[in-house]
Amino acid sequence: MLIVGELINTSRKPIKEAIEREDAAYIRDIAVKQAQAGADYIDINCGTMVHNEPEIMAWLVNTVREAVDVPLCIDSPDPQVLETGLKLATRGRPMLNSITAEPDRFEAVLPIIKSFKAKVVALCMDNDGIPSTAEKRIEIVKKLVEDLTAAGVERDDIYIDPLVKPLSTNDQAGLEVIEAVGFIRQAYPDVHIICGLSNVSFGLPNRRVLNQVFMVQLMTAGMDSYILDPLDREMMGFFHASRALLGKDPFCTGYLKAHRSGLYRRD
Repeated sequence: MLIVGELINTSRKPIKEAIEREDAAYIRDIAVKQAQAGADYIDINCGTMVHNEPEIMAWLVNTVREAVDVPLCIDSPDPQVLETGLKLATRGRPMLNSITAEPDRFEAVLPIIKSFKAKVVALCMDNDGIPSTAEKRIEIVKKLVEDLTAAGVERDDIYIDPLVKPLSTNDQAGLEVIEAVGFIRQAYPDVHIICGLSNVSFGLPNRRVLNQVFMVQLMTAGMDSYILDPLDREMMGFFHASRALLGKDPFCTGYLKAHRSGLYRRD
């Protein structure tokens, strides 16, 4: 099970404001807190700042690298920015987010993956955009896995993201992803599956409840990695409890460690 801490993202107002005032101490504090809460990777995404994204990515990576030893997930739609971040992400094996089945993006990003020997998030997206059915997701997954492995990427380094759509716009959105995850786990047991949870609840009240339940449902279907807020203690409680109940936590070691560390909410 792998957790990517999602909080250093310029779509979040406090992060954007910290960058604008060059508040490195704030960024370092967020990175340290995520690592202490159990993040295996720290995601760095400054994609909303398109006019100077490479420079901001370099500043963020250097700032976070000063504060934590956990490896980084370099997250950008721009191949140049991915390369900029990966050159500086020198602690542990980095993760690249992301490649897609769109031919132009695949060809642009693949050499970067191989150059840095990075783990890679592969989005279920092609030239038609985000698929609207489980069947279309499965078709794209087959192509991504076949093309990446043919290019020499190990299956253990591939993290398939089935792409979660808001339940508020399609009442089958959650089920489509759950079905796709079940297929991926059966067909490619040595490939990882990852997603950002919060899209599912966009536009609905009590978002945390939907995110938490969806995380448990996806883990039951076979998902083994998440991009989430590790500072949400209740979410982390469900994460550790679900792992234990699904037999993915030998002797409940992770659950007990989380309990002793106070990582989840107690009554």
